[in-house]
Amino acid sequence: MNELNFLEKLLDGIDVEWMSLGNIGSFIRGNGLQKKDFVESGFPAIHYGQIYTRYGLSADKTFTYVSPELANKLRKAQRNDLLLATTSENDEDVVKPLAWLGGEAAISGDMMLFRHEQNVKYLAHFFQSEMFQKQKMKYISGAKVRRVSSGDLAKIKTPIPCPDNPEKSLTIQAEIVRILDKFTALTAELTAELSMRKKQYNYYREQLLSFDDSGAEWKTLGELAENLDAKRKPITSGLREAGNIPYYGASGIVDYVKDYIFDGDFLLVSEDGANLLARNTPIAFSISGKTWVNNHAHVLKFDTYAERRYVEYYLNSIDLTTYISGAAQPKLNKKNLESIRIPNPSPEEKERIVSILDKFDALTNSITEGLPREIELRQKQYAYYRDMLFSFPKQEVAEA
Repeated sequence: MNELNFLEKLLDGIDVEWMSLGNIGSFIRGNGLQKKDFVESGFPAIHYGQIYTRYGLSADKTFTYVSPELANKLRKAQRNDLLLATTSENDEDVVKPLAWLGGEAAISGDMMLFRHEQNVKYLAHFFQSEMFQKQKMKYISGAKVRRVSSGDLAKIKTPIPCPDNPEKSLTIQAEIVRILDKFTALTAELTAELSMRKKQYNYYREQLLSFDDSGAEWKTLGELAENLDAKRKPITSGLREAGNIPYYGASGIVDYVKDYIFDGDFLLVSEDGANLLARNTPIAFSISGKTWVNNHAHVLKFDTYAERRYVEYYLNSIDLTTYISGAAQPKLNKKNLESIRIPNPSPEEKERIVSILDKFDALTNSITEGLPREIELRQKQYAYYRDMLFSFPKQEVAEA
């Protein structure tokens, strides 16, 4: 990579000092802003939760606003501040960074800004690095909600090249940012492409699976598939013998065991669990080969690949609320499952539909091919070069 060769020359013989964040800037905690305070237009404002869900690594505009009257009472970020979401339910997301490149913006509590004289995107990239994460873990506290204090963050050490020559330091920081931004820009392009393809996929799936009463014969799922629920066998975690056979539950693989009870191609359909209503993951999914299935997923067998995949696509595309019982613990029992009405076109039409949807599915959902795989590879490439670029000499000082 030519950029890395150039950077290597740029870094040759320079001084790098691992400096405490408290020595290169100051932390300011947000206050007062709640989601209910947002208005359609007014003073730019950022809620800490949006850093997790709506922003990338950097931004110069907000998605939300507050009234000017409220803004006067709130602490504000300014250009080149690093905004940090400092609470989360998992350790990985604590201290999520956002390089702020815009004008003044009001910030909420559970958020801090870090005011400094470095390149803000340089710091944002560093805050995602392995070196930062290792240091951060020493200071996280809390039971259900995990957090870190400004006092502890101030102790974390950051590599600052040429600390005695601010102009040269910023030049080197900008070059590192330029290299890393190439990776994040490509990932952003691929993610946008994936989003567009998913919308396209959903559109075609709805079109292909929409039938009126004259367009296809309708049958119940019980008429189309053989139900093998009676062969399922749950094993408590303490009694499972470890192996390489997938052990399936309601939403996918939950373990690997030594033996199997199914061997072939089947369709599993969630029998219970919140996902029946939330639909965060597909409730129908195909399995192949030697497998073990517990009693939280129905097991259906079909005569052909096209029939199995057709039903899988159809079940994942429709609202099954009327077939689901229980509120606190949603359940799709066998009787209701087998009563689901499904359009049953000719075998040739099923093959045509499945062929088209398989191509879209691979492009938009496959972790072994298509855009998700490409995005994953680019993210790994970014993480590799990021951690390498921040591996300055004397990095052991940061871990002392």
